[in-house]
Amino acid sequence: MKKPITINLSIEPHEVPDMREAVGWERREQDYPALLERCQFYAGARDENQRLIAFGYISGMGLQHGYLEDILIHPDYRHQHLGTSLVRTLLQQARYNQIEIVTCTFTEEHAYFYQKCGLTLSKGGVWRS
Repeated sequence: MKKPITINLSIEPHEVPDMREAVGWERREQDYPALLERCQFYAGARDENQRLIAFGYISGMGLQHGYLEDILIHPDYRHQHLGTSLVRTLLQQARYNQIEIVTCTFTEEHAYFYQKCGLTLSKGGVWRS
């Protein structure tokens, strides 16, 4: 059954850290709910038990350029096109918000996925302290 993606759905502070942990990332509990308040918009989906199973957001100044961040799909729901639906919904909302350029960083293994979602691959760099 297709899970609907909802823009700015109600999310409890523990839910995204729980998802981050489920996919093998650090929880970063200190970031929530501040991140939800500071990003341009976010989107997600829930399963029939109301568990958060998809999450991602676009951050930035709200002008021409935004950043697609933290695309998370719960491991129990991978390979069901939920990630593609999530990214396309976020990009559609970016267009609605008149954000003309969206960038995203990802590992080589995810390049095909993001290309399939409509992103054009390009060279870039990342600085991390």
